[in-house]
Amino acid sequence: MLKEIYFNDGVCCLVLINTMEKEDNTEGEDDRMSADFSTVEELKQSWQKWVNDRAAYQEHNPFSNNRAMTVQFKKEEEGYGKPREGSETERRGMEAHTHVGKEVEELCQIIASIGETGEDGKIKVTFGKLFEKYVNISNKLVGVLMRARKHGRIAFEGEMLWQRRDDHVVITLLQ
Repeated sequence: MLKEIYFNDGVCCLVLINTMEKEDNTEGEDDRMSADFSTVEELKQSWQKWVNDRAAYQEHNPFSNNRAMTVQFKKEEEGYGKPREGSETERRGMEAHTHVGKEVEELCQIIASIGETGEDGKIKVTFGKLFEKYVNISNKLVGVLMRARKHGRIAFEGEMLWQRRDDHVVITLLQ
């Protein structure tokens, strides 16, 4: 591959020439197969397009260091606190939501299988008994319990449950 730079009517050109030797090359000359021309102006335009695209992207990036370009979001706006539609972030969030939903459902099934029906007809289990059973399945019991309570699937006293200290706390399956 040969590279040549030349000026044509005041415009600097970069020429990339693919060379290949002839099979019966007795004189040692190269056979020029193709040439790709790219002017400096075209390279400059391509670079400027990239810069403009990046600047437009950064205008919507709340973590951008360029404070003059940072957009201020308002809680009242539609889509506040949500990823752009069709983005990888949205896709990953939906996958995580589905995964957590499955873990909550699995937890409720375990509570139903090991729990006992109380006087009110609801299934109940102590945290200690649930912890012993669930620890073999996952190490995220407390987080899943909190998520299940947030979605109204279970109820228990207190904000956080701790192993041994809260083994006596009763967890009630609501749905």
